Amino acid sequence: MQIQRAGRIHYLAPKFSGPASSIQGFTTRHGGVSRAPYNSLNLGMSTLDQRHSVEGNRNLLIQALGDPGDCLLTARQVHGNDILLINEPNADVAHFLNVECDAIITDRPGVMIGVCVADCVPILLLDPDKRVASAVHAGWRGTAAGLVCRTVEAMKAQFSCNPASIQAAIGPCIMTCCYEVDAPVKRAFEQGGIEWSLVASPIEDEKWKLNLSAANRNLLLSAGVMSAAIQTSDICVCCERDQFFSHRRDNGETGRQIGFIMLKKR
Repeated sequence: MQIQRAGRIHYLAPKFSGPASSIQGFTTRHGGVSRAPYNSLNLGMSTLDQRHSVEGNRNLLIQALGDPGDCLLTARQVHGNDILLINEPNADVAHFLNVECDAIITDRPGVMIGVCVADCVPILLLDPDKRVASAVHAGWRGTAAGLVCRTVEAMKAQFSCNPASIQAAIGPCIMTCCYEVDAPVKRAFEQGGIEWSLVASPIEDEKWKLNLSAANRNLLLSAGVMSAAIQTSDICVCCERDQFFSHRRDNGETGRQIGFIMLKKR
């Protein structure tokens, strides 16, 4: 993935194979109107940034990457394992901001779905055959609960998607170098059936460095997604202060980047 520009927006653009049926990416912190400490492309409604600045940034994203009439749809993320299904036209998507979920699936063209992150893992899924897209927010709780597997299963159940046809992109997140966790996280992963030794390395008693990106890649493989169809960023948002927001690095006072995907209109 390489950083590209569309208008003022700077974003990483994964490339899915086959016909170009979607637009997808992971934003950086550059190209918006928010002031410090949210400078500049803060897309998170849950922050203490001025609401009009966040709305302005969201409009800039749509204007840069969409067509007139397209919309950006996000939900209220709660580190759970609920999934929002958008399979009907919606004249006003603002009310979805209050829906509690951490993954969104849609087959509606012109609806940009997204998840806001500032350390957690943003994951984008596309079935180009069925024209179905998903955006997943996976912190350690969502990862331990296998949310990305649940999302693949929902795509299969609701739209008859074949996991072997799904393409995935795992975006920038906090990486092993900066992500220290403790015993409750380890227990949650083990209860979720995730092999802890494959995704974590010990640093001292009851402390580990966790690789959330690798954990979610392993989950995608277990869900039937092909290894060659999974793209992974190796960028650590906590290290890259100039490019990305990080909740842990900035002690919670920071903005949110977004992982987004939108099916193109035919």
